Amino acid sequence: MIPGEKYHLFNHANGKENLFAEQKNYTFFLQRLAQHILPVCKLYSYCLMPNHFHLVLQVRFNEELQKLWQKQEYSPVLSPKQLELKISKTFSNFFSSYTQSFNKVYNRMGSMFIPSMKTQLIEDNITFCKQVHYTHTNPVHHGFTKKMEDWPHSSYKRFFSKSPTKLEKEYVLEAFGGLDAFIKYHQQTIDLKFIFLE
Repeated sequence: MIPGEKYHLFNHANGKENLFAEQKNYTFFLQRLAQHILPVCKLYSYCLMPNHFHLVLQVRFNEELQKLWQKQEYSPVLSPKQLELKISKTFSNFFSSYTQSFNKVYNRMGSMFIPSMKTQLIEDNITFCKQVHYTHTNPVHHGFTKKMEDWPHSSYKRFFSKSPTKLEKEYVLEAFGGLDAFIKYHQQTIDLKFIFLE
C-alpha cells in the first residue's frame, strides 16, 4: 500500500471460522483498528460481518508517516520501499493483536485471518463512491439483513449521527454531493462489479 492512496481492503477468516463470536468482539476490533491503523490511515467506511470485513481507507501521506515513525522510533527518513514495509507491518500487527486477544479469551490457537489481505486501489471519485456503497450494502448482499441500516456493525448509520467519530464523514459526504445524495446513492442496487473481492 502506497502513501496517499485510497484502497478498498478486505479480509476473511480462515476456513469456516468466524472473526466475531459476540457483540463485544466487534467493538474490540474497532478499538484495535483505531489503535493500530488510524495513525497510519484515514477511515472512510467499514463493515464487519461474522466471517469477514471491508474497509475503505486512505494511507496517510509520506510527510505524515515520516513524522509518525520518526517520533516513535527516532528513525531517519524512510525510503518509499521502507514506508511500504512499515505500512504492511502495521496491518500485520493489527491482525496479530486482535487474534492474540481473541485466542486468549476463547481458548483458541492459531491465525484467524487469511494471510494475504486483498486490496483494491481507488483511483477516482466515482470508484470511491461505489466502494463506500458496496461496503455498506455488503450485509444485504450476504443475507445477514434485509436493510443495510439494520446492520449494527457498519459505518452507514454513523453518517446520520451527531456523536464524535473517527470516520472522515465530511470528506465522504462531500464526495457523494451531500447527505441527501449519499442516502439516494445508497438506495441503488449493489454494484456486482466488486463481488470478486469476496
